[in-house]
Amino acid sequence: MGSSRRITVALVGLVVLVLAGWFVRGLASGDDTATPPGADSGLPVRALSDLPHEADGTWRLIKEGGPFPHEQDGTVFGNRERLLPPETAGYYHEYTVDSPGSDDRGPRRMVTGSAGELYYTADHYVSFVVVDPGR
Repeated sequence: MGSSRRITVALVGLVVLVLAGWFVRGLASGDDTATPPGADSGLPVRALSDLPHEADGTWRLIKEGGPFPHEQDGTVFGNRERLLPPETAGYYHEYTVDSPGSDDRGPRRMVTGSAGELYYTADHYVSFVVVDPGR
Protein backbone atom coordinates (compact mmCIF):
# COMPACT_ATOMS: atom_id res chain seq x y z
CA MET A 1 0.00 0.00 0.00
CA GLY A 2 1.44 3.39 -0.99
CA SER A 3 1.97 6.14 1.56
CA SER A 4 -0.62 8.45 -0.05
CA ARG A 5 -3.22 5.68 0.15
CA ARG A 6 -2.40 5.09 3.85
CA ILE A 7 -2.79 8.80 4.55
CA THR A 8 -6.14 8.85 2.77
CA VAL A 9 -7.38 5.82 4.72
CA ALA A 10 -6.16 7.38 7.98
CA LEU A 11 -7.92 10.69 7.24
CA VAL A 12 -11.18 8.95 6.34
CA GLY A 13 -10.94 6.92 9.55
CA LEU A 14 -10.33 10.09 11.57
CA VAL A 15 -13.36 11.81 10.03
CA VAL A 16 -15.54 8.76 10.80
CA LEU A 17 -14.33 8.74 14.43
CA VAL A 18 -15.01 12.46 14.88
CA LEU A 19 -18.52 12.17 13.42
CA ALA A 20 -19.27 9.11 15.56
CA GLY A 21 -18.05 11.00 18.65
CA TRP A 22 -20.35 13.95 17.93
CA PHE A 23 -23.27 11.58 17.41
CA VAL A 24 -22.64 9.65 20.63
CA ARG A 25 -22.13 12.87 22.63
CA GLY A 26 -25.44 14.21 21.33
CA LEU A 27 -27.26 11.03 22.38
CA ALA A 28 -25.63 11.01 25.81
CA SER A 29 -26.55 14.62 26.54
CA GLY A 30 -30.11 14.20 25.31
CA ASP A 31 -29.50 16.94 22.75
CA ASP A 32 -31.97 16.31 19.98
CA THR A 33 -31.33 19.82 18.57
CA ALA A 34 -35.06 20.55 18.77
CA THR A 35 -35.72 24.23 19.16
CA PRO A 36 -38.71 25.58 21.03
CA PRO A 37 -41.45 27.47 19.17
CA GLY A 38 -40.46 31.13 18.90
CA ALA A 39 -36.72 30.43 18.76
CA ASP A 40 -36.63 31.90 15.26
CA SER A 41 -37.76 35.28 16.66
CA GLY A 42 -34.19 36.40 17.26
CA LEU A 43 -34.78 36.61 21.01
CA PRO A 44 -32.46 34.72 23.37
CA VAL A 45 -33.62 31.23 24.37
CA ARG A 46 -33.53 30.26 28.05
CA ALA A 47 -34.38 27.02 29.76
CA LEU A 48 -37.40 27.10 32.04
CA SER A 49 -35.14 25.70 34.75
CA ASP A 50 -32.95 28.85 34.47
CA LEU A 51 -35.87 31.17 35.29
CA PRO A 52 -37.06 32.01 38.81
CA HIS A 53 -38.80 28.98 40.34
CA GLU A 54 -42.13 30.85 40.34
CA ALA A 55 -42.06 30.65 36.52
CA ASP A 56 -42.33 26.87 36.72
CA GLY A 57 -45.52 27.20 38.77
CA THR A 58 -47.00 29.63 36.26
CA TRP A 59 -46.10 27.29 33.40
CA ARG A 60 -47.83 24.39 35.18
CA LEU A 61 -50.98 26.48 35.63
CA ILE A 62 -50.91 27.48 31.94
CA LYS A 63 -50.66 23.83 30.87
CA GLU A 64 -53.48 22.85 33.27
CA GLY A 65 -55.70 25.76 32.20
CA GLY A 66 -55.73 27.31 35.67
CA PRO A 67 -57.08 28.24 38.10
CA PHE A 68 -55.02 31.41 37.96
CA PRO A 69 -54.36 33.62 40.99
CA HIS A 70 -54.89 36.94 39.16
CA GLU A 71 -57.95 37.95 37.16
CA GLN A 72 -55.70 39.41 34.43
CA ASP A 73 -54.06 36.01 33.81
CA GLY A 74 -54.98 34.66 30.39
CA THR A 75 -55.96 38.03 28.98
CA VAL A 76 -54.86 39.15 25.54
CA PHE A 77 -51.35 40.60 25.39
CA GLY A 78 -51.31 43.40 22.82
CA ASN A 79 -47.55 43.39 22.05
CA ARG A 80 -47.62 47.21 21.97
CA GLU A 81 -43.88 47.22 22.66
CA ARG A 82 -43.42 45.24 19.43
CA LEU A 83 -40.70 43.07 20.93
CA LEU A 84 -42.43 39.82 20.01
CA PRO A 85 -43.02 38.82 16.40
CA PRO A 86 -45.98 40.72 14.91
CA GLU A 87 -49.20 38.71 14.94
CA THR A 88 -52.91 39.38 14.71
CA ALA A 89 -54.84 40.67 17.72
CA GLY A 90 -55.61 37.93 20.22
CA TYR A 91 -52.60 35.80 19.26
CA TYR A 92 -50.72 36.38 22.53
CA HIS A 93 -51.93 35.91 26.12
CA GLU A 94 -50.19 36.95 29.33
CA TYR A 95 -49.84 35.36 32.76
CA THR A 96 -48.38 36.62 36.03
CA VAL A 97 -45.18 35.13 37.40
CA ASP A 98 -45.27 35.95 41.10
CA SER A 99 -42.62 38.35 42.36
CA PRO A 100 -42.00 37.72 46.06
CA GLY A 101 -42.09 40.91 48.11
CA SER A 102 -44.08 42.86 45.52
CA ASP A 103 -47.18 44.76 46.66
CA ASP A 104 -48.89 44.11 43.32
CA ARG A 105 -48.53 41.61 40.47
CA GLY A 106 -44.91 42.61 40.03
CA PRO A 107 -43.01 42.91 36.75
CA ARG A 108 -42.64 39.26 35.75
CA ARG A 109 -44.87 37.70 33.10
CA MET A 110 -45.13 34.74 30.77
CA VAL A 111 -46.67 35.32 27.37
CA THR A 112 -47.95 32.47 25.23
CA GLY A 113 -48.48 32.47 21.49
CA SER A 114 -51.17 30.54 19.63
CA ALA A 115 -48.55 28.37 17.90
CA GLY A 116 -47.10 27.16 21.22
CA GLU A 117 -44.54 29.91 21.82
CA LEU A 118 -43.64 30.74 25.41
CA TYR A 119 -41.95 34.01 26.31
CA TYR A 120 -40.80 35.43 29.65
CA THR A 121 -40.19 38.99 30.76
CA ALA A 122 -38.65 39.86 34.12
CA ASP A 123 -38.98 43.61 33.59
CA HIS A 124 -42.63 44.22 32.62
CA TYR A 125 -42.25 43.97 28.84
CA VAL A 126 -38.96 45.87 28.49
CA SER A 127 -37.27 42.68 27.26
CA PHE A 128 -38.24 39.08 26.52
CA VAL A 129 -36.65 35.66 26.19
CA VAL A 130 -38.04 32.58 24.50
CA VAL A 131 -38.59 29.87 27.09
CA ASP A 132 -37.68 26.27 26.40
CA PRO A 133 -39.94 24.37 28.82
CA GLY A 134 -38.22 21.08 28.00
CA ARG A 135 -34.97 22.19 29.57
